[in-house]
Amino acid sequence: MLLLMCRYAWISLFLCLVSPAIAQKNSAADSVRGFHKPTGIRFGTDLISIGKNLAKSSLTGWEANADVDFGRYYLAVDYGSWSREHTLVNGDYKNDGRYFRVGVDIDFLLKDPDKNMFFLGFRYAHSNFNERTTYQHNAVDFGDYQIESANLGAKAGWIELTSGLRVKIWKQFWMGYTGRMKFLPSVKNNAFESYEIPGYGRTFKSIYWGFNYQIFYRIPFK
Repeated sequence: MLLLMCRYAWISLFLCLVSPAIAQKNSAADSVRGFHKPTGIRFGTDLISIGKNLAKSSLTGWEANADVDFGRYYLAVDYGSWSREHTLVNGDYKNDGRYFRVGVDIDFLLKDPDKNMFFLGFRYAHSNFNERTTYQHNAVDFGDYQIESANLGAKAGWIELTSGLRVKIWKQFWMGYTGRMKFLPSVKNNAFESYEIPGYGRTFKSIYWGFNYQIFYRIPFK
């Protein structure tokens, strides 16, 4: 009986010594992974797009942004509208469409209580759009005449690498910027080769740089 009690005592002592080490190891692994329950969602918009609309530039549109925190990882979603007009040498070109991006941002400011961010991220982006071109053609036998062509229901996709900052400015408001490197555009069109992709830019550029200056409002979860 005494031998049995000693055996259980040694087992209990062993478990007391080992359990904290296991718990610490698991905690360290969770810290490395950085996954936690979300604490809030941020909604924002691009101030540069608003400025272009007010300035009545050739590019008009808007963009809405949202992200949710899972520890150091943020699920990010963007949705926007884009409309552009170009004057050609012998005609004009117009496009309009919608686009979205979805991806993940990784925060490198791990212990900031205000959840300010310096991040690197990844996006997959997709656009549905229409484009039209009208131009004058000069034929020797028939004279000048106008040609119209349209890509209706064109689709495109591309990849983005992102980096930027999010800084709390007052209560639940954040401001920041996002820099984008867009690449690997893929276009599905009909009547003619697409000239420009809403949300991306000119199709003949294999790498395109983008920049957004954004304001966010954060809704905390109870």
